[in-house]
Amino acid sequence: MKPAHPANPGRRRFVQGAGIGAAALTLGLSPARLLASQGQTGAADLRGTRFTLDIGNRPVNITGRDRTAVTVNGSLPAPTLRWREGDTVTLDVRNRLNVDSSIHWHGILLPYTMDGVPHLSFDGIQPGETFQYQFQLKQSGTYWYHSHSRFQEQQGLYGAIVVEPRDGEPDPTDRDYVMVLSDWSDNDPEDIYATLKKVSHYYNFNERTIFDTLRDFREKGVVQTLKDRHMWNTMRMAESDLADVTGYTYTYLLNGNSPSANWQGLFRPGERIRLRFINASAMTFFDVRVPGLKMTVVGTDGMPVKPVDVEEFRLGVAETLDVIVEPTENQAYTVFAQSIDRSGYARGTLTPRPGLAAPVPAMDPAPTLGHREMGMGGHGPMAMDEMNHSSMDHSSMTHESMPHASPQHGDMDHSGMNHDGMNSTGMNTVRHAVTAERASVDAHLASEYGPGVDMRAAMPVPMLDDPGIGLRDNGRRVLTYADLEYRHGLPDSLTADREITLHLTGNMGRYMWSFDGIPFADAEPLLLNHGERVRIWLVNDTMMHHPIHLHGLWSDLETGNGRLVRKHTVVVKPGEKLSYLVRADTRGRWAYHCHLLYHMEAGMFREVRVV
Repeated sequence: MKPAHPANPGRRRFVQGAGIGAAALTLGLSPARLLASQGQTGAADLRGTRFTLDIGNRPVNITGRDRTAVTVNGSLPAPTLRWREGDTVTLDVRNRLNVDSSIHWHGILLPYTMDGVPHLSFDGIQPGETFQYQFQLKQSGTYWYHSHSRFQEQQGLYGAIVVEPRDGEPDPTDRDYVMVLSDWSDNDPEDIYATLKKVSHYYNFNERTIFDTLRDFREKGVVQTLKDRHMWNTMRMAESDLADVTGYTYTYLLNGNSPSANWQGLFRPGERIRLRFINASAMTFFDVRVPGLKMTVVGTDGMPVKPVDVEEFRLGVAETLDVIVEPTENQAYTVFAQSIDRSGYARGTLTPRPGLAAPVPAMDPAPTLGHREMGMGGHGPMAMDEMNHSSMDHSSMTHESMPHASPQHGDMDHSGMNHDGMNSTGMNTVRHAVTAERASVDAHLASEYGPGVDMRAAMPVPMLDDPGIGLRDNGRRVLTYADLEYRHGLPDSLTADREITLHLTGNMGRYMWSFDGIPFADAEPLLLNHGERVRIWLVNDTMMHHPIHLHGLWSDLETGNGRLVRKHTVVVKPGEKLSYLVRADTRGRWAYHCHLLYHMEAGMFREVRVV
């Protein structure tokens, strides 16, 4: 049975903090030892070209209960690594756990054997062993690193990377703060995942009540209300399902600090301050603002963009965003990051003197999904499966019998292809005599009809200029992808040698996630020829946001009017379609996946081979 709803997540966070303080008095802990026991000391800065990183377990107490985190050098978050563009860095990573581990350098261009994805780019780091990573830095900006082994990222193995430009910072500031946002649970992530597989909406406490139905009767009428209820019941989903895992089990952290611990960054009035936001959470989208301050966006995913002034932005899982603020008043300002479903928040304070705090704003109302998120261009629901797919015999299906169906990579027979020319990775060059084709970007393949897919967007639309659910018309200037443009002109060609379309698919009730209805276990690698320019279309057939990360290669998002913004992680909204261009310039085996940790583990993962 689901436990009772915590009446006020914000108050619960405060009570947790107060409980920790009382425990400290009882135990006679000094403030420094208390912070150390909480794992909230802040991460050390490590500089240079040679590093030793120890992965291990350590006790932490973030919520008032003792738990064990996976840490680097005993720190949660892991130490901030400060590198310099052009340098070659060497990192000896020692695994002191009793299970395999790994580190992936998120957004960093490197040889695929250094990418840190077990069973794809290397074997992983076995207990008691040391693996040496070594690569030259070809870029500058804000990035991060994390484990790519099971759920260790959720348990604390993540940290910031700052690569300083060789020719100096183009946007000089007086102060520079890393702002690592994350989600912590006292529950074992294996238990969280098992719970989601059994009851996918278990952590959602924003579900409807009888009072909501009575209100809808008054506002919409009985007939329309019953039609809406039938639609949502058919999809086995609630209009409040914005996040799979919520503040019911999560405590949201800023630089390892809970809201009650209140991370603080000092400033003098009139200074320019760079805030390097990194969403290192496992499952949480954050809506971020600093009430009273304008934020000037100068970088995204490590790449410089033309400056944009905003009051708020949404940061998807694994994205990074650099902003500059210029506080002129001798007062404190709250850095406020509320979860997309409004079940909790992370917060910190920019202050001219220690101990000074600013009011914490109330969270916005919890938004609800609507027709736009259903993939009908704002006009109606997705195509829903009303039959029981598990009882269907799919063996007699053919591509011709399904609407708009056509072959796709998972069904291709590569045995007859010409494999001339072995390359340096030992993989064969494939000339793509046969490629996956659809009747249109919106069309669905045969593989998207089955027990692993419970809805399909009938009319997905571009939404790059849409702030997103919960941020539309909120009275604040909110950043969108359409606002972003690479600062130094076009980073690469706008012309593609060919196009690939992938649909983001899933079955929420069964907690199954995939590309094109095919989970990773059943999928063939996506093959790219070395040097080619490929346009990838992503169509989100689900009602969840998906942050899609392609390892090893830049994703040049097409933001309209011949503009590109260079990213390593691209968020696709429910019911949205978008495109980006990829230059297949580095041979190897690369991971390509949704960066929602439990979605990735549940199947929304592909291998990309550049051959």
